[in-house]
Amino acid sequence: MAQLLKVSRLKIEISRWGSKVIELSNDAAEHVRDFLQNRGHGEGIRVGIRTAGCSGLAYVLEFVDEPDPNDQRFESNGVSVFVDPKSLVYLNGLKMDFVKEGLNEGFKFSNPNQKGECGCGESFTV
Repeated sequence: MAQLLKVSRLKIEISRWGSKVIELSNDAAEHVRDFLQNRGHGEGIRVGIRTAGCSGLAYVLEFVDEPDPNDQRFESNGVSVFVDPKSLVYLNGLKMDFVKEGLNEGFKFSNPNQKGECGCGESFTV
């Protein structure tokens, strides 16, 4: 029997998300583990969205020291990934990589729910 989670008027059937709501590449997972090790503490990372930029939404990453009881927890390549209920709908199937391009490096997101993004790539639409 599936658990139901209420988000505003939307009901999300938790069991349908499976274990791969968010998938970290080996490079992304290694980068997160290195950050957590250098911090000396932390349960994992929280991935969410917020309103921002000209396209409407932006990704938010933060360390999790104490999980929020409302967060959903997923494991990917040995990293605990926490997602708040409101972001869950927009992040189903998200793949995160850590890339180095010239002097720049950072997380790269591939989201099957994304319909477009602004010119600078800072925000996206679903």
